[in-house]
Amino acid sequence: MDSISQKVKQWIDEGKDPRSAHWQGGLEAMLNVFMPYLEPGRLIPVQALEEEELPVFLAAMEIVDLSPNLSAAFLPPSIADKMTPPESAEELQHIEKGKPSFKILIARPGKEQRILCAEISEQAKKPGMDIFQSGALLGTYNFENQQDCFEQLNKIIRAHMWEKEKWRIDDYKRYTINWFDKVMDLNKGTVCVERDFSFFHSPTLIKSNKIDVIFILISEMMQKRLNDFNDPLQEAVSVIQAIDDIDVKNAQLNDVIDKVVFEFLTVIKECDLVKFDEFTDKETEQFNRESAATIQKLVKYIHKK
Repeated sequence: MDSISQKVKQWIDEGKDPRSAHWQGGLEAMLNVFMPYLEPGRLIPVQALEEEELPVFLAAMEIVDLSPNLSAAFLPPSIADKMTPPESAEELQHIEKGKPSFKILIARPGKEQRILCAEISEQAKKPGMDIFQSGALLGTYNFENQQDCFEQLNKIIRAHMWEKEKWRIDDYKRYTINWFDKVMDLNKGTVCVERDFSFFHSPTLIKSNKIDVIFILISEMMQKRLNDFNDPLQEAVSVIQAIDDIDVKNAQLNDVIDKVVFEFLTVIKECDLVKFDEFTDKETEQFNRESAATIQKLVKYIHKK
């Protein structure tokens, strides 16, 4: 008997409803399959999406706001259609058979893992979500349509799935980076974020100020990209690093980094994340100084890699 089967048996022996116990066991088994491909704090599609599936994922990505250690999987119809709760559990039936299902699975780690399963298909008879822990159904939320479901989805995730433990500085950083990644992907300033947990919105979380955090965020994003072998920036930098002439190398590195920093700042401005026109003269001076310093720090970071 595998570990999940053992847990399901234990839950039932403890008096939990066999329907919810078996369904949570099935959801955990599915998450275990995809866990190696998930990234904490981010909603990840479990396979390449078809063109018609992409708008559903992008809408969910804009809304779903995760604390930094939650795992979340986006399941398109080719997988979600095959995941059906026990027929006898009417309260868990959100979509009719034959209709294309889109599901989101979210897992909160801990001694007793908590699982949220959301049905967000436009064709669901009652889009909504169910929350499970220790084989028990903790709560069910049903809505009239997909739009109502999306409007409430993040509030429910925030209330029932976010981790309650005290966050470390690294948690605030990862949460903020994950948020800004989505802003960059969607080019929208409407991506959901809890401002009290984002160092970009609340600089005191990392003992900083509103100018410095702009460049701390950009530096963190840049370092992440420079360490991703699949990122075009990393490839471009590798080509430059092969240049023997140190002056030419540094000039080209400065040029590349300067362009990428400008791209980040452009998104920040276009998405209205910072009111640049409201800067004081002192803040503008600090901004220009930190912009130049950040480029030099990133060039040094590349040389040390």
